[in-house]
Amino acid sequence: MGAAAGVEGRAVSEKPLSGRCLCGDIRFTVEGPLRPVLVCHCGQCRRMSGHLWAATAADRDGVRFAAQDTLRWFSSSDRARRGFCARCGSSLFWSHEDKQTLSIAAGALDSPTGLKTQAHIFFSDASDYYAVHPDEPTCPGSSD
Repeated sequence: MGAAAGVEGRAVSEKPLSGRCLCGDIRFTVEGPLRPVLVCHCGQCRRMSGHLWAATAADRDGVRFAAQDTLRWFSSSDRARRGFCARCGSSLFWSHEDKQTLSIAAGALDSPTGLKTQAHIFFSDASDYYAVHPDEPTCPGSSD
């Protein structure tokens, strides 16, 4: 879930948040500022998640794991990888080797998060079976 043109990351939440995978084998806390949620429609994110990928991001040093025995990483490109639970299959993280931030699935965080959706990125790659609310900003780009 790379940066898209015209999308700036503004920190919106600085309270510590906790999160986990579906089975609870991966548990983590995030301390420090979190970026607003970006919703990615690229083909890789759609295939990985089964729909689209909604994620916030935080500095890697602010993510602490209470449990991570089942955390596995898949190299989805030569510069990025995706973290998931090997037990329940939850898609949790996206990591780019050139960034000090870690993208975190917004749905894996315990509520309330205080986060808001900032924009939909790689919107030109969106599938034909869903629509996005017209009030939410989109960045057209394609991942191809």
